[in-house]
Amino acid sequence: MTRRILSVIALSLAVALASTGCVVSAPEAPGDAVTAVRQPVPGSAAVVPTDTPIPPEVSMCTATPFPSDLPAPGQMMPGTTMADIHDRGRLVVGIDIGSNLLSFRDPLTGEIKGFDADIAHQIAAAIFGDPDRIHFRILSTADRQKALEEGTVDVVVKTMSATCERAKSVAFSATYFIAQQRILAPRGAPINTVGDLSSRRVCEVRGTTSLDRVRRLVPSATVVASDSWSDCLVMLQQAQVEAISTDDAILAGLEAQDPNLTITGPSMGLEYYAVGVGKNRTDLVRFINGVLLRMAFDGTWMRLYNQWFASSLGQVWSAPSARYEG
Repeated sequence: MTRRILSVIALSLAVALASTGCVVSAPEAPGDAVTAVRQPVPGSAAVVPTDTPIPPEVSMCTATPFPSDLPAPGQMMPGTTMADIHDRGRLVVGIDIGSNLLSFRDPLTGEIKGFDADIAHQIAAAIFGDPDRIHFRILSTADRQKALEEGTVDVVVKTMSATCERAKSVAFSATYFIAQQRILAPRGAPINTVGDLSSRRVCEVRGTTSLDRVRRLVPSATVVASDSWSDCLVMLQQAQVEAISTDDAILAGLEAQDPNLTITGPSMGLEYYAVGVGKNRTDLVRFINGVLLRMAFDGTWMRLYNQWFASSLGQVWSAPSARYEG
């Protein structure tokens, strides 16, 4: 009878725990070996074939039109791109929600926050007088350029490097952030330089300059390409890859989510982030450059940098210098 009562109690507890979403693991018997189960790679990820052509090192085209004077918010000059945006009522911004510290969805409020998101809010505030007059359109890294070419967004604020190749089909604002490509690896792992990536599995995101740079510098590395850095983080945590290499601004956001990871190694290259704009919207580029210039002079840029990056990337003393022409 006692055994039966205990069995009923145990069954009742199991049902109760299951109904609350709790999971209880069976105790290990003395001497049992614990086998690590290899987790599946996220569905979007795939190894880049070694015979895939590697493009040459990218060149940065950071020259941009001189900034325009900023009209009062809500008083855009008729016939301009800014007036069209104002009349529509929203600035359409291509962005990501998987880059912690840069652009991510706050789990408590549902709002999109981060350094890139704040840049977008500053542009909206300059047009409308209201920083929240924004419609965020979530883009993958590979879709940034296409969205600008097709006009489905007004701007892209998504860690977009101003490369000369991209500048053939889209326009760029002045540089608003300079990142360095580095490495994210487990603490204590023997990975401290780019050479240490030799013969290792390294996660990258499709459509990024960092993917091609790793393949160029470390031909023996196995590059696993995914659609998002959050997928790369999961694969690194599950030991599906041994490192991630990309811009330190992105790596800082991943590192902040896992204390067992650390940013390591010297810079492998510089990336100059700029706001992406449609190719023939020079008036909007000039306007955005005016916003960025004001942010640099009134301390807004420094305040945002200190809020999001000073603790992880260290202090800087000024916003990036702009290179104007035309």
